[in-house]
Amino acid sequence: MISIGIIGGSGLYDMAELTDREERQVDTPFGAPSAPYVLGTLRGKRVAFLARHGAGHRLLPSELNFRANIFGFKALGVDAILSASAVGSLKEQFRPLDFLIPDQFVDRTRGRVSTFFGRGLVAHVGFAHPFCGVLSGLAYDAARTAGLQPGDGAANRGAGPVVHRGGTYVCMEGPQFSTLAESQLYRSWGMDVIGMTNLQEAKLAREAEICYTTIALITDYDSWHPDHDQVTVDMIIANLTQNARAAQQVIAGAVALIPAQRTCGCGSALEHAIITRPDAIPEATRRDLAPIVGKYV
Repeated sequence: MISIGIIGGSGLYDMAELTDREERQVDTPFGAPSAPYVLGTLRGKRVAFLARHGAGHRLLPSELNFRANIFGFKALGVDAILSASAVGSLKEQFRPLDFLIPDQFVDRTRGRVSTFFGRGLVAHVGFAHPFCGVLSGLAYDAARTAGLQPGDGAANRGAGPVVHRGGTYVCMEGPQFSTLAESQLYRSWGMDVIGMTNLQEAKLAREAEICYTTIALITDYDSWHPDHDQVTVDMIIANLTQNARAAQQVIAGAVALIPAQRTCGCGSALEHAIITRPDAIPEATRRDLAPIVGKYV
């Protein structure tokens, strides 16, 4: 049984520790996922790994088929997803090569499809707390076990990689980076990091009753920083590579910590969310969404 999913973002295209590998293509009502899922064993548990941007990093953030990616995990039996994502920092204390486990989102995307519902079936899930608190806590614990220092004070600087717990992730459209005015606006709002991918994943995971968290890998300061012009693509790639090595250890450690039984509320997110009367749901929609809504309708 595959109960744990891993989404690798920019720079994280594989999990070195994964054994007993096999590729599996999953057909979904929403088209093809970004790539075949790589099934295997990690720290004694069966997992499914997906390269978010496809083989060779071919897909823009706005081209990602988020519905297919998350539906594919659901079809495999996954009930917890650990994602890794490269981000820029909007605050001085969140430095390149730091990790951050966010707990909030602000949406600055445009026109992306981020729900499974429609076509005659209406549901409204709660999203006040967009990340699974339990899974986020396990990711943080795994980072500390992997040797990352807590990011709660300057005293830890210089002692190695740092992990921060909590913060707001601004999800922008891209693929261009922020203008200086936009970057300064997000800072004035008190935002912490900025990326292009994770919001839709989190919304769809909640609808699919899958626990979801993000390990945000900070590669650079956004355009607000006075040293921004000194940052080159080569430097960002070097930071991505270094972050990805550490991220593999954190993800593997978190996989080992995930319990067999969930204690959060993510597994019942749809219990009071579906509004459409069961007898009014079109049969085709009911059939397509059976892995998600079947226990309710």
